[in-house]
Amino acid sequence: MPDTLDAFNARSPAEAEAGLLACCASRAFAGKVASGRPYGDLDRLLAAAGAAVLELGWDDVLEALAAHPRIGGRPGGDGREASWSRQEQAGVEDGLRAELAEGNRAYEERFGHVYLVCATGLTGAQMLARLRERLGNDEERERAVVRGELAAITKLRLGKLMKEGV
Repeated sequence: MPDTLDAFNARSPAEAEAGLLACCASRAFAGKVASGRPYGDLDRLLAAAGAAVLELGWDDVLEALAAHPRIGGRPGGDGREASWSRQEQAGVEDGLRAELAEGNRAYEERFGHVYLVCATGLTGAQMLARLRERLGNDEERERAVVRGELAAITKLRLGKLMKEGV
């Protein structure tokens, strides 16, 4: 891991930000984390990334959400983010896709953005249950939940990025 972290620390700001945008598609996030280099170890980088997500303004969160496919959809594309989304949503069973699509529509009508959940390790039924539960949140509570989910996804993806050698 030190070699990949060292490489990340040595990248130009633009190169570091490009890699970070694959983890969280907020330019404010990428700029903040890139400007905090060098990081002494992966834990410090992950902590800084998590904190940066939690500190984002809501418009910056919405920018990041725009890069996430709907839960239960079939993420297309050949890029790193699409590949990670397919891996993260591997627990969605085909029989639940219609229910998730219906839940996504209700969620988007209620909150005005895509339903985001850290899907890694969850079954489709668990993702659907969380979606239905979160439909009962008020806007303030849901924004806090979304930030937490985005931070968790970002940290997982950043760990993957470091393993890929940036």
